[in-house]
Amino acid sequence: MEGTFGVTDMDANTPPILTEEEVKAQQLLDEKEPDSKLRNYTGPLGHIVTVLFMIWSVFQVYANTLGVVDAMSLRTWHLLFLLGFTFLLFPTYRKERRTRALPPIWDMALLGITFGTFAYLLTQYTVIARRGGYSLPTDLWVAAVALLLIFEGGRRACRNLAILGLVFLLYNFLGMFIPGELGHVGFSLKRVLNHMIWGSQGIFGVGIGVSATYIFLFVLFGAYLKYSGFSQFINDIALTLVGRSAGGPAKVAVLASALLGMINGSAIANVATTGTITIPMMKKTGYKKEFAAAVEAVASTGGQFAPPIMGAVGFVMAEFMGVSYTTVLLAACIPAFLYYLTLLFAVHFEAKRLGLSGLSKEHIPAALTVLRKQGHLLIPLVVLITLLSFGFTPLFAAVISIFATIAASWLRKETRMTWSVIVTATVEGARSAISVGMSCAIIGVIIGTVSLTGLGLSFGYIILRIVGEGQLYLGGFMVMLMSTVLGMGVPGVAAYVIVSTVSVPVLIQTGAIPMAAHMFCLIYACLSNITPPVAMSSYVASGIAGSDQTKTSLIAVKLGLTGFILPFFFLDNPILLLGTVADTPLLLTLRAIATSSIGVIALSAGLQGYLLRTLVIVERFLLIAAGLLFIETRLVTDIIALLIFGAIIMIQFIQHTSLTKERNP
Repeated sequence: MEGTFGVTDMDANTPPILTEEEVKAQQLLDEKEPDSKLRNYTGPLGHIVTVLFMIWSVFQVYANTLGVVDAMSLRTWHLLFLLGFTFLLFPTYRKERRTRALPPIWDMALLGITFGTFAYLLTQYTVIARRGGYSLPTDLWVAAVALLLIFEGGRRACRNLAILGLVFLLYNFLGMFIPGELGHVGFSLKRVLNHMIWGSQGIFGVGIGVSATYIFLFVLFGAYLKYSGFSQFINDIALTLVGRSAGGPAKVAVLASALLGMINGSAIANVATTGTITIPMMKKTGYKKEFAAAVEAVASTGGQFAPPIMGAVGFVMAEFMGVSYTTVLLAACIPAFLYYLTLLFAVHFEAKRLGLSGLSKEHIPAALTVLRKQGHLLIPLVVLITLLSFGFTPLFAAVISIFATIAASWLRKETRMTWSVIVTATVEGARSAISVGMSCAIIGVIIGTVSLTGLGLSFGYIILRIVGEGQLYLGGFMVMLMSTVLGMGVPGVAAYVIVSTVSVPVLIQTGAIPMAAHMFCLIYACLSNITPPVAMSSYVASGIAGSDQTKTSLIAVKLGLTGFILPFFFLDNPILLLGTVADTPLLLTLRAIATSSIGVIALSAGLQGYLLRTLVIVERFLLIAAGLLFIETRLVTDIIALLIFGAIIMIQFIQHTSLTKERNP
């Protein structure tokens, strides 16, 4: 049996038997993720495609480490590979026949045009730069063809984003007809083409730059981790930690999805991968199907802003801000920790309220056995974090970690990555980078439009005029709405880039510091995955669980409420973003972490209606209020919250003790 691209499967004689949930997950991925159902070439072309993927991966690793390749050449080569694989593998239309020996004739023509166009770009960019940026008619024709090719590739690989990019592109020409601050004087076709293709702030700007560097290497690293057996290790270690506690399967879903989500960077793919295991477990334990689906959706979504990898978004943020990745990693630690702490206690209180138990002992692997057999798979992550901590670049750290993954897998026979497994991992990693890379290319159009037309400044001026100078929370609310809308249905990295381009200047102008503004936009862009009406993660999870999509999305919003609330607190008081405020006393930082942690527990209890026993409505409101006061890091609010929380715990404890004595006299 042959793999998708002619790679021989490891166990060719025993085709996998998919469960009902896995079949549903694959169908949903086919519908929502364009790169989940690509063309399958039989015969020699399948093997040729595999070789091309290997060549692309080797080139990317070489260019980002030992090679001397200037930034523009690297970005051009990267986009050439992206478009080539898009036209080769992505179907022209949804109902196209997927299994074939050769691509359709029109795609063969597009491949030829792409190669010729990008050969011209590679050879003439320096020539045009030496002419002072003056372009000839031939240069403009080539630029126009390149732009059309990029939008056709975007239509196949990231349809929704391509539509948004087209709207922004048309704004360059039609904005002159818009009255008021959002209008502009208009730009000629020549000006737009020069800016988008031959300039450094359009297609070949920061969007495709981060795709050619951080995104590709870390997506490849994620694929190697997957094929080394790391995913199974995460599931097993999560079972040993929380499997036997109340609501164990839900807690396993939270931990496993968090750890895997921070690596793969796609909330939807993470739901489809881990949800096929965790959602049925939760349902069997006694959780309602809507709740089970919501837990998986929320857990998978948070991985995109959870250190140490943050789905590669953190590296993009560091690039945008001009700071080290370690700075971004530290800043993201507390928001991610509080987000998952809320979710863990939410499923715990729900389990207690419903009287659910954990998994039986025979279903839980022994912790020492798991660590002895699979603990070596943590070595690549340790290597990555160590290299980053010592100041090595993320690109160097990613490449070394890839080799460390292969080396670690050879420490035990059961996890050993053979040559065929390495090829399979490389192919999957490179393939997964295509849709994200094409998203970054389309983002170049959006960023180029914003920089050419001054749309970001105009939009910021309008918001400032509406909310007024210094109205940080009101400005944050406007940005929250915009971030959630712009991030809907878009991959995490792409969502952050779009949102930050337009929104960060607005927040900074209303008084936020840069790190708080960027983290604010990142979290809300990611949370669009669980925000109705689109809620892509919730949609996939509800499909696996067989639950109502709207109910699942609403429960997901409630479970992830800390993620929606917390950014407003660190906007004004960024002490929760570690390392952001210089000379912060250690005791003050520790107090902020401790009180915020208690606060999210109180918030979870109030929202789920259970603490030591079922809460009455007044207690629920008081706990929610106390939770919000705890998250606010000022001493006065902490004292008030502590009094409220302590009083409710005391009342609950007395009533719980009385009920226990009545039941067991």
